[in-house]
Amino acid sequence: MSSSTTAGRADDSDSELDARIENVVERTILRNIPGLSLHVSESDLDVGPTPKELVYSNETARLYHYEPLLDEIYRVPILLVMSPVAKGYILDLAEGQSLVEYLLLQGHDVYMLEWAAPRREQSELGLDDYVIDLVGGCIEAVVDDCGENEVTLVGYCMGGMLSAMYTALNPEGPVKNLVCFTTPVNGDGMELYKKWMSSPAFDIERLVKELGNIPGDFVNSSIQALRPLQRSANQMRLLNHAQDDAFVKAHLRFDRWAVDQLPVPGRLAIALARDFIVENKIVNNKLELRGELADFSKITVPFLHVAALHDHIVPAAASKDFIDLVGSEDKQEIVMKGGHVSLVAGGNAVFRLWPQLDSWLGARAL
Repeated sequence: MSSSTTAGRADDSDSELDARIENVVERTILRNIPGLSLHVSESDLDVGPTPKELVYSNETARLYHYEPLLDEIYRVPILLVMSPVAKGYILDLAEGQSLVEYLLLQGHDVYMLEWAAPRREQSELGLDDYVIDLVGGCIEAVVDDCGENEVTLVGYCMGGMLSAMYTALNPEGPVKNLVCFTTPVNGDGMELYKKWMSSPAFDIERLVKELGNIPGDFVNSSIQALRPLQRSANQMRLLNHAQDDAFVKAHLRFDRWAVDQLPVPGRLAIALARDFIVENKIVNNKLELRGELADFSKITVPFLHVAALHDHIVPAAASKDFIDLVGSEDKQEIVMKGGHVSLVAGGNAVFRLWPQLDSWLGARAL
């Protein structure tokens, strides 16, 4: 091979490398912070694409039924229960990145309970209303809609708390299986919140008196305070992948959801601060709802708790007691790599969590 030929190929390689670098730089400039979404249209970032129908609503509760994707489905339907502060589309971000879609493709009949922003006049909604009336009402609606008398509850974060409380109060009720993702039960394990809410300077009742409902921005700020540099780190990671369209779109969907927090009704906020965080009533078995003890040892249905190894929102100390509190003989805890959100909706969830969840549910959905 002649030296001129070798030099020619080297020049071509250098030109190709220069072109790639120029392309990356151009994309990075076009997607600079804070204008990172430039040239990514709103339609590219559509969320919640799986077809669904609103079948029931009550106060702030919205119950949706997703269209089955298979002709044959499991007998026992699944009701996904979201946290009162979070939008449900985190479980249905995009085609191929949707727990809802995955469950439908495995033959499950899927419903979702998600929440609408409470109005000022709904500030008196408390923990008892959410558990007994709103979650309970949606469970009854699922039973009426599907024609079966049993349902599997799958709760995410505080949605898991609500689901467990309902199941504890209704041990002979329609709940056949209970699954909870990244669910806090030990207020002492929420260390920053514990210090904050135990401080004389923090007056949750005064805040509620002034505002009625706790604003979503306040909720988002409190979450950001748990890891103050996380947002900056995420932006740097996004710049490092500015040339990757799929990465950028996925990141922007996650980012939209992360700041899209719902307001919390005042009385519910007081109960979460006082009864759960400060007085730690779940672990101490002192939580009463309308005069009845929500004793988790009365939960005897098959139970699965999934925790994230790197969860900064619900750290291990806040969730590790859950498995021992529940009285079920058929119970299991899975601790997996990932964070609070990536566990259920990240790129690896389809390989790590979703198949295990389907296997566990499938054996108990007949």
